[in-house]
Amino acid sequence: QVQLVESGGGLVEPGGSLRLSCAASGRIVRLYNMAWYRQAPGKQRELVAAIYNGDTTMYADSVKGRFTISIDSAKTVSLQMNNLKPEDTAVYYCNAPGQSTYDWGQGTQVTVSS
Repeated sequence: QVQLVESGGGLVEPGGSLRLSCAASGRIVRLYNMAWYRQAPGKQRELVAAIYNGDTTMYADSVKGRFTISIDSAKTVSLQMNNLKPEDTAVYYCNAPGQSTYDWGQGTQVTVSS
């Protein structure tokens, strides 16, 4: 199976920036289609950014212009988050886009607060 490990979260003030990283291992050779999801307390998990075929990207309206997804190596995906807002507070996960997901990792906590 494929294992996913997220890192890079933390506590930041509104307007700050963070860069999240996702490292994949196991039964894959290279990542082509990947996504970042987030889940806030009491909320459903939502897709915030995705990349297809290694270069085509899409973003949720709530993060457009602030977040950037990229595939940095064969098995590493990043999410650059700028101008963070309190509503961005959530646990962030990486996984395949759509319904055909790998096992979920532990996620990384992002907290935006003054």
